[in-house]
Amino acid sequence: MLMFWRAAAVLSAAFLIGCGQGDERHHKYKIGVSVYQADDIYISEFREWMAASVKEKEAAYGVTIVMNVADAAGVQSLQNDQVDKFISQGYDVMCVNMVDRTAAAVIVDKAKLADIPVVFFNREPVQEDMARWSKVYYVGGKAEQSGVMQGEIIADLFQNHGELVDRNDDGVLQYVMLEGEPGHQDALLRTEYSIATLTRRGVRIEKLANDTGNWQRSQAKEKMSAWLAEFGGAIEVVFSNNDSMALGAVEALREKGYNLPDCDKQVIVIGVDAIKAAMEAICQGALYATVLNDAKSQAQGVIDIAYSVASTGEALSAVPGFDGKYLLLDYRPVMREDVKEN
Repeated sequence: MLMFWRAAAVLSAAFLIGCGQGDERHHKYKIGVSVYQADDIYISEFREWMAASVKEKEAAYGVTIVMNVADAAGVQSLQNDQVDKFISQGYDVMCVNMVDRTAAAVIVDKAKLADIPVVFFNREPVQEDMARWSKVYYVGGKAEQSGVMQGEIIADLFQNHGELVDRNDDGVLQYVMLEGEPGHQDALLRTEYSIATLTRRGVRIEKLANDTGNWQRSQAKEKMSAWLAEFGGAIEVVFSNNDSMALGAVEALREKGYNLPDCDKQVIVIGVDAIKAAMEAICQGALYATVLNDAKSQAQGVIDIAYSVASTGEALSAVPGFDGKYLLLDYRPVMREDVKEN
């Protein structure tokens, strides 16, 4: 319980947002947010966009929105305690980025008993848990789409500029795969669809290795270092389920003399998310490409739905792409020319 208050106190200070006082028509809404791990780079950027969207809502509607963000630190039991606190303190709506996507039933049942709507985001609960109550919603990306886009980017490169990839000139793409958290739907679908897309496009492939990096840069660097020691220059492409792990792979490669500026020793590395550090790495030529997991639009969707259910009791059906239960937003490939344009 002490962990909860430490995490909540640190994070809520940055997200306590209010308007001027003294207006009798003034309304105040409380949004409780629990994130699976606050130091996840993508989630950190997501929270920033949520805070920006809250400010926009306050300015547009003349209301005060208190958004209290708590860090579950990768512990499901802690996240359950955070939800209990939000309920006991009478929050209007809860937004939850699950630690364990298969454990949402407990949170849904707590929320239903208290009649407090829940907007899950980024880590999609299983369908059975989503169906337990009508006031449960989910905002995220179309995970299989990101895998397809990764596969399409690499297939285009291999088939149109094979000399940049097929360094041993054997007509086969040798790759390694950095997978996210075991059981996470994004990791499963990105892994499956990236490779299935290469096969569909007629690219001959050989998997040299795959392993779990748990979305973490440091773990990915360790895995990549071991693969370089085992396979050396045979690795032609590194698929990564997210940008943080892709950047870890880049670190390991650079330590061995690969992917440095004006260097012929290049291994193609591709990620997902389009975090700021990945954009910089693409500009430098260290990272070949990524796929935008639109944190800004998703965060806005979370706040749109949360504000709607808090202020009217109903989810806003006018949100583009929202079917009343799910808001699934498109990914977009990001190449070097796209980064330059931005």
